[in-house]
Amino acid sequence: MTRKILVTSALPYANGPLHLGHLLESIQTDIWVRFQNLRGNDCLYFCADDAHGTAIMLTAEKLGITPEEQIAQVKAQHERDLAGFLIRFDNYYSTHSPENRELSELIYKRLDENGHIERRDITQLFDPEKQLFLADRYIKGTCPKCKTEDQYGDNCEACGATYTPAELINPRSAISGATPVEKESTHYFFKLGEFADMLRSWTRSDSLQPQIANKLNEWLDAGLQSWDISRDAPYFGFEIPGAPGKYFYVWLDAPIGYMASCANWCSHNDRDFDEFWSKDSSAEVYHFIGKDIINFHGLFWPAMLDSAGFRQPTAIYSHGFLTVNGKKMSKSRGTFIKAETYLKHLPPEYLRYYFAAKLSGAVDDIDLNLEDFTKRVNSDLVGKLVNIASRSAKFVQKGNDGNTTGSLDNPELWQRTIGLSDTIAQLFEDREYSKAVREIMALADACNEYFDQREPWKLAKTEDGAMEAAAVASQCLNVFRVLVTYLSAVLPELSQQAADFLNCDITWQGEFSPLLNHPVKPFKAMMARVDPDKVAAMVADSADSTPAPTASPDKGKTKKPSQDPGTIADTIEFPDFAKVDLRVAEIIAAAPVEGADKLLQLTLSLGELGTRNVFAGIKSAYTAEQLVGKLTVMVANLAPRKMRFGVSEGMVLAAGPGGKDIWILSPDSGAQAGMKIQ
Repeated sequence: MTRKILVTSALPYANGPLHLGHLLESIQTDIWVRFQNLRGNDCLYFCADDAHGTAIMLTAEKLGITPEEQIAQVKAQHERDLAGFLIRFDNYYSTHSPENRELSELIYKRLDENGHIERRDITQLFDPEKQLFLADRYIKGTCPKCKTEDQYGDNCEACGATYTPAELINPRSAISGATPVEKESTHYFFKLGEFADMLRSWTRSDSLQPQIANKLNEWLDAGLQSWDISRDAPYFGFEIPGAPGKYFYVWLDAPIGYMASCANWCSHNDRDFDEFWSKDSSAEVYHFIGKDIINFHGLFWPAMLDSAGFRQPTAIYSHGFLTVNGKKMSKSRGTFIKAETYLKHLPPEYLRYYFAAKLSGAVDDIDLNLEDFTKRVNSDLVGKLVNIASRSAKFVQKGNDGNTTGSLDNPELWQRTIGLSDTIAQLFEDREYSKAVREIMALADACNEYFDQREPWKLAKTEDGAMEAAAVASQCLNVFRVLVTYLSAVLPELSQQAADFLNCDITWQGEFSPLLNHPVKPFKAMMARVDPDKVAAMVADSADSTPAPTASPDKGKTKKPSQDPGTIADTIEFPDFAKVDLRVAEIIAAAPVEGADKLLQLTLSLGELGTRNVFAGIKSAYTAEQLVGKLTVMVANLAPRKMRFGVSEGMVLAAGPGGKDIWILSPDSGAQAGMKIQ
């Protein structure tokens, strides 16, 4: 029976560009939606920009435009970047919409009528210059515990202490610099605690992953507090009905944006909104979100829906955070990669596949190791999958006039391939993408091994053997078609290329039938290898162009003139030398720098510590080709330096008098990439 499914992913905030962390979730969701539709289900994907809040209001003011202009510009950028990564929405909308205003007011009125809204006065810090109440993140001051200056109003980055803004020493507004004052205001609260029993039942259902359910139960055990759903003017959002100068807090209308996007789509597609959101709906509703916003989706959202008379989600699927090269994304290291920057250098399906190869149904963090990314895409997609088609096609063209043969040369391989259909489908259903990818690549390995064992290139040397070679190739092309079908939701462009090449539709419904006596077109290149130089260029393009901060000279001392290169510099103390982190690095890519006579651009691997982009003046001694695979020593903790050609993230050490006489370590030195030099 065809399933009716509504799927959402978290709403990107309309205050800045998307980065690869955002794409992790969008790609995970898009794969699941594409898979459902590939299996014949009626699966719809709705999303929107989260367009309200103080931050958007302040950004618009800084830019000299209206908040409406700000969110429109960002929405256009978001839609461009999401489309660039082949994310296919049925509707991408905005929370600043008539439908969202109407639904937010409706839900609020029902909450109020049901006695689930309370009003009480609270005291907050107020900016007397900007005439607005200050959230914790807009207040700075000196930590009351360790006395570190310039700390935010809720926690200290130096000692980790938590506190209230009122406890800060010398607090100031991060917006205007003014000293905030205390001011009283009436706020509106949702009585979340009254839903504790319902939420205990909800969190113990199959609607949540075990790790998430356990976390939510910790909050339930601690006791649920009423949730402040109001903000005072000035604020960019929807005004609360009957409460002039009071606005819905952004987190009230943001999840309602899922419903509003659905309502907008229904109005243009002759569908009934209630078939998805009524209490008796037979549809399935799934939310894909990051683990950092589970409290809003796992507690506040189902409680609001329950009070307002709407259905709750079928399930909420949370994922972990994205790290790059094992660390938090960093602008200084060039690993805070924006979506548009990635797309300038690399095709989207590389990242879609790599994320799929790492994602599971759990809430684990995902690491984008750029060296592993390059190797995995080149090995799996180019060296295994596409290689099946590229090496087989010519034998079909020459041996059987461009048609597959009338029977399978190896029925056992065919049965093994199609026999895993249900297993792989269930893995995609359960969001166990990495396990599905492993199964698919094992089948690709088996197909390539079969090809190598049969040696069609030898068979094709004789007239009689040419048809036998065509039979081997036909077998492989049939397996290729099934493997591409399994990966169609991950690699939609490759799937379309394969469908055109094989003259067939790519569908995953019912039993697979082999293409026998079937015409195929001459093979055209489908996917190129990942160029490490492009990865290095992407990292360089992502690095912060702001010069690294330098230490101020000691007071009372004059700056010494630079040392003559023929003399030894002033001595330093051992603690200064101990700060230098020397590491063995493998040169995995090298390229000349256009416009530079002496520089080579090197991509250095530090093993598990990731990769670095470094410019080195060694072109007089080595060609780029000679360096790949060599080991060198680098200063790994040197602050990144912005150069005319890009950002250099370290320094390569070499010995010799210069010119052609510059030496680096060789591969037989016994060292390993990432090893620290003691």
